[in-house]
Formats: sequence, C-alpha cells, structure tokens
Amino acid sequence: MRVLITGGAGFIGSHLALSLLDRGIEVVCVDNFITGSPENIARLWPRAGFQFIQQDVTSFMAVDGPLDWVLHLASPASPRDYLEFPIQTLKVGALGTHNALGLAKAKRAGFLIASTSEVYGDPLVHPQREEYWGNVNPVGPRGVYDEAKRFAEAMTMAYHRTHGVDTRIVRIFNTYGPHMRLHDGRAIPAFMTQALTGKPLTVFGDGSQTRSFQYIADLVDGIWRLMQSNVNDPVNIGNPHEMTLLELAKRIIRLADSGSEIVFQALPVDDPKVRQPDITRARRLLGWEPRVDTDEGLRLTLEWFRGRT
Repeated sequence: MRVLITGGAGFIGSHLALSLLDRGIEVVCVDNFITGSPENIARLWPRAGFQFIQQDVTSFMAVDGPLDWVLHLASPASPRDYLEFPIQTLKVGALGTHNALGLAKAKRAGFLIASTSEVYGDPLVHPQREEYWGNVNPVGPRGVYDEAKRFAEAMTMAYHRTHGVDTRIVRIFNTYGPHMRLHDGRAIPAFMTQALTGKPLTVFGDGSQTRSFQYIADLVDGIWRLMQSNVNDPVNIGNPHEMTLLELAKRIIRLADSGSEIVFQALPVDDPKVRQPDITRARRLLGWEPRVDTDEGLRLTLEWFRGRT
C-alpha cells in the first residue's frame, strides 16, 4: 500500500504516518509547516518508504506513482491557530479538500477526511451522535474552523455520491499525547506547560464546561479500523469519559506533582459548554473503543513534556 497524508507533519498526522510505516505501508507526507513541525517528522526520515513533499495543499497537487489512500488531515486545529489563520483555515477546508479529493479520484484511491467534534458546535444534544446536525454560529470567531469542516464533509459526500470515490469521515474528539506543541493553546498542553513550570493553570470561565479526551494511540487505531471498513457515513472517534476542565486541571497538577494554583479567566466566545461523543456506531461497525486509561495517557504525555519545558 501507498498512502498520502496531508498535514502529515502535524501532531495527529505524524503519529498516523509512523503507525502506517510500522505496518509496512509507504507514506507520502505533504505539509507546509504552517502549524506542523519538522521535528514531528524527524523520526520518519530514516524509515524506508517515507517521502516528504513541502506544499500548501490549497494549491494543485501532483504526485507521481500510484496511491491507495489520500488521508486529508491538513488544517489548523487549535483555537489559537485558527483564530490566527482564519483565511487559511477556510481555504484548506474548501480548496484543500477539493484538491485532495481530486487527487483521490484521479488515482482511484480511497479518501478519508479528518473532521472534528466541532461540527456539532455548542451542542443542544448530549452526548453527540453522528445524526445530530449541530449548533454552529457561522459568523462567530470559531465559525472559520467549524464551517470549514462542515463544508469539507459535504464535499466529501458529494464526491462519494457523484464520482464514486470510496470515502470515510472521521469526527475526531479532543486528542492528546506526545508531540503536541507546548503553546498551541489547547487545554492539555497549556495545563501541562504551566504545571511543569510552576505557573498558575489558566481555566476559562468557571471550569464547569466539559470535554472528553482520548490518547493519540486510540485515535490512530480508530482511523485504521475506519479505513479497513466500508463505512461511508461519519463516525465519532473519541473517549466517552467526560470531565470538566477544572477537574482536568486538578488531575494534571496531581500527576505532575506540581504546586501550581488555578486561576480563572473570561470564557472565549462560542466556547462549547459540553462535549462528549456517542461512540455506539464505532463500537458496532468498527469494533473500536478507547483502551488507554486517562491517567496513563496523561502520564505518558507529561513525560514527553518534561524534557521540553
């Protein structure tokens, strides 16, 4: 097999590339490093079957040789990133998805779009099932990411229905693990960096908003199982164990053996109040559910962060 990954130098993309290489699959990684990092693919360069192309996927992509899959993961993903790069986020969701789908069609390859739980917006249904259409503010600051992914899903299904492209849609819920950027603005890297350096942990609002966190190895396993299935409809991949952000902050302080305090700041605009996946479809159709215990995953991530703070 030969697989192309857009956004392959990102946090998730680099873990997925490594997993595929370990399976003996050739990997073509495409990234322009707007949020990805050369450090993430440094461990991939020595591997047989790895190829890197530095390119913005919103421009036309031409790749020599056959491809079995195009995995479209390219996009700013943290609030800090897509608020800094709103136009690029919209372009990679629209033009980038169009180009990646066109490449899959030309190569007669399967196509997988990395969508997100953010398509549900600030949900009025809890937990979130794939049939739920969401509650998104299209003109709010977070709309650039939410609507880019919703459009990407629509285009993916259009190529499936119109051109017969064998497509997959994975709706990824909050994921953490080694190789996250220390200052990408998401809760776990922010809390860990603050706890390991003795700074106060910044919790937005009163910390009662909830999230569900899965370890990166579980997500990669879910994506692989989805690729092996014949499921074209969206599938949630996430950990249904829900916790408040205040609980997460306290847990990280305990695991890091930190003396940091917790401080509270104003809640960002349109910040979701709840987030929890219904993974019934993943369990039934993929035989998937998360395996890594939250504390164990956080310990592994903390160990990686310790050497970098």
